[in-house]
Amino acid sequence: MNKMILYKEWLKTRWPLLGMAAVMVAFTFYSLLNLAKVVEFRGADILWSTLVFKETVLIEQLKYLPALAGAVLSVAQFLPEMTRKRLKLTLHLPYPQGKMIALMALYGMAAVTLLSLLQALVIGIVLGRWIVSELVVRVLVTAAVWYLAGWATYLWMAAICLEPTWRMRIVLLLILAGLVWLLFLSGIPEAYNDFLPWLVLYVLCGAVLLYHGVARFKEGLQD
Repeated sequence: MNKMILYKEWLKTRWPLLGMAAVMVAFTFYSLLNLAKVVEFRGADILWSTLVFKETVLIEQLKYLPALAGAVLSVAQFLPEMTRKRLKLTLHLPYPQGKMIALMALYGMAAVTLLSLLQALVIGIVLGRWIVSELVVRVLVTAAVWYLAGWATYLWMAAICLEPTWRMRIVLLLILAGLVWLLFLSGIPEAYNDFLPWLVLYVLCGAVLLYHGVARFKEGLQD
């Protein structure tokens, strides 16, 4: 049954997932190609000095991609459950409802995480050719909050899609907007290191809201 559920989620999201993978690959290689041109004409020392003396991590143009991926995958996965009246059928399958929602969410989280890890791996390998490992770690640690934004948009948009009333959807959307604003508030490298664990907990609250929306749907609350 688990394989059937995962296959169903794959069928719903395969094209948005592959599309976001293509977008992330294209933008990532474009950004790294620009850095390669800088290194070719000015040497790798310019990257080192930029990282050390300026408040930059060289790949800022990629910062919104994980958040976009999370939102796209979440909408592709959960919006049809509400607009096409699939949720009622899904909840009547011979499978525990709580495990069903958890498995659907874990599938999406795994997809977002995979995209993020692959991007981070490529960035780490390419930058490692030009700068020391300590500076590569600095770049990736700074980027960790961008990948956390991918989790945030996925979980909270899923909760918004499963919420049956527009009033609560608007409330959740405003909370998500505030959370995303907070995650991108500072552009200073490693600015979020001290309270990143608290942000992770806040983001994961979206998982609880998935069950809240389903419970309200089962109670018959619907616009």
